[in-house]
Amino acid sequence: MNKQQKTTCSLFAALILMTGGQSSAETLKQAVEQTLRTNPDIQVNIRESNARQEEVKQAKAGYLPSIDVTAGYGKERSNNSTTRAAGYNDRTLQRGEAAIEVTQNLYDGLATKHEIDRQRARVQSAGFSFMGSAEHTALRAIEVYLDVLRQKELLSQSRTNFSAHEHIQEQVKARSDAGVSRGSDLNQVDGRLALARTNVISDESNLNDAKTNYLRVVGNLPGSDLNTPSFPSDRLPSSLDEAITRAEANNPVLLSAKADVDAAAAQFHASKSAFRPRFDLELGKTWNNNLDGVEGTNEDTTAMLRMRLNLLNGGADLARKNQTVQLLEEAKEVKNSTQRQVVENIRLTWNGYKAINKQMGYLKSHYDSSMKTRDAYTKQFGIGKRTLLDLLDTENEMFEASRAYINAKYDSLYSRYRIMAGMGMLNETLGVNVR
Repeated sequence: MNKQQKTTCSLFAALILMTGGQSSAETLKQAVEQTLRTNPDIQVNIRESNARQEEVKQAKAGYLPSIDVTAGYGKERSNNSTTRAAGYNDRTLQRGEAAIEVTQNLYDGLATKHEIDRQRARVQSAGFSFMGSAEHTALRAIEVYLDVLRQKELLSQSRTNFSAHEHIQEQVKARSDAGVSRGSDLNQVDGRLALARTNVISDESNLNDAKTNYLRVVGNLPGSDLNTPSFPSDRLPSSLDEAITRAEANNPVLLSAKADVDAAAAQFHASKSAFRPRFDLELGKTWNNNLDGVEGTNEDTTAMLRMRLNLLNGGADLARKNQTVQLLEEAKEVKNSTQRQVVENIRLTWNGYKAINKQMGYLKSHYDSSMKTRDAYTKQFGIGKRTLLDLLDTENEMFEASRAYINAKYDSLYSRYRIMAGMGMLNETLGVNVR
């Protein structure tokens, strides 16, 4: 074992110690649920969604009355016509103030209505963004789960291949000792045996890497015997067109972009309120003492309907309205770009899935034929009708054929989950509740 391999094994052992050697999430569904419960990105999306819910409540406050209370006490020095008429050039008194004012908006140019619409659209956008993150995270958990299973099978094949080479070595050595075989044959099989051993070491390292990735994504080391998932084939779309239709209707990232368009549209309509009058009902009561140099109590009670309309503020309102037009167009283009990406992703995933499935039959046939050839060559080698090189080559071909089939098998399974994720239906297919 070289220095790099020792370092990799040491790091992996350290990870096991850090987690107490814990392993859980035996089934694929459990692995995904564990990931969604603990993944920081998911928790960030949850907090974002909750925060936007509070922003809706803030917007709704525009329909409710506002109550303000003020109070103050101190000194006031006055020099005015009143103090001079009383014989004072200036006069200093202890001034006291208290007031309460209730304001109820009656009409604000529909600003509150459109702001509520905007915040509700933002809540929808955050919710869909959360769902999209959950789909992506679940797919990542599936990827590392399947990779552990893949690497276990590849390691098993490498060990089987190594055992076969050991058996061949024993045969050749026995022949060499008996003087039937040449020394070069033994050298040749020793070289192939060494190569088979390096394949085992490499696959052991790959399996440890796969387990480390599983730990990072899921949060726990994989169990000693993961359950191979069974994909419900009836959930797959029957055609690419159906897959695209489902993706355009259900993909949460695309739905989030559409909600952002609605939010931008509401923001544009809200900007128009600056050009409309505002009407408020204001009820007030004041209790003042020693105002403006006049000793005594000064109380006021008011009930006012006030209209406010800004006529000029340097063109800021018009610029704001024009800005929201650009933001709306920007949101639309982002939505269009997202839709293209979603369609592109589902097309690529679908084409890959179909290609792999077409290959599967040929790869299985290649593996079966290689195994039959290997078995035949083994018997023929025993009676001297095949050379050692023939036997070693067929052994290697069967080994490579088995690895190609294993990789294709897991690629095919993973591509199905990718299709479901592209349509925004992955967690639903797994039966995982993301809320």
